[in-house]
Amino acid sequence: MTTTDPLAPFEWLNLPEGQGGGPLGVIFSVAFLRGLDPVEVVRRFSRGADSGQESDFDGLHDRALEFVQETDGGAGGGHVGVLQAGEWCVAIEPFGWMVTDHEVVTELSRGCEMLAVTRHDYAAEHSLEYAIDGTAVMGYRLRHPYDRYGHDPDRLNGFMRELGMGLDQPEDDAGWESAWEDNHRTAVPRGFALAARVTGVPFTPGLLDRTMLVGPIAHS
Repeated sequence: MTTTDPLAPFEWLNLPEGQGGGPLGVIFSVAFLRGLDPVEVVRRFSRGADSGQESDFDGLHDRALEFVQETDGGAGGGHVGVLQAGEWCVAIEPFGWMVTDHEVVTELSRGCEMLAVTRHDYAAEHSLEYAIDGTAVMGYRLRHPYDRYGHDPDRLNGFMRELGMGLDQPEDDAGWESAWEDNHRTAVPRGFALAARVTGVPFTPGLLDRTMLVGPIAHS
């Protein structure tokens, strides 16, 4: 059955923990980078220390899980898997949130265009960052599309409106309640739908079936 719901292709990224959370679980990030190849993306994540090794998603997941167990989860998954999708590289970070860290985004996006989305159920702070050549163009917490920041916070407003996001700050208690009800469940699918509008790359389950370059994420 076909659907015209623009969020439907991304509901697999929004499964609650009680339903298994999907293959990526309830803490993960995905970044889209245009202007770099996968080797360079891995090298940027590792700060030049690693060019990546070919692996499948299970191999990436196992490395990240081992890192989580060794570090008690406080430093994310410690690894990223990168693959090419058209003009963009897709970087998958299981158990992690580094790709939406402001300082990391600044460094990763130098000389390229980058959009990153994080789902983090435990911190309750799903987020999106969009940057070009080291400048944070726009970002927002996925449940608060009306609270945008960056050099050009309105840059993606057209796409956001197409996806039904309320971009105006609520003015009263009823407005805040309505905004919360509207954004609470749909925040993650809307974030990935927005990423697809900007990049032309829908993050679908099939991408997890592809061979990728896996490397470590350097931590300061």
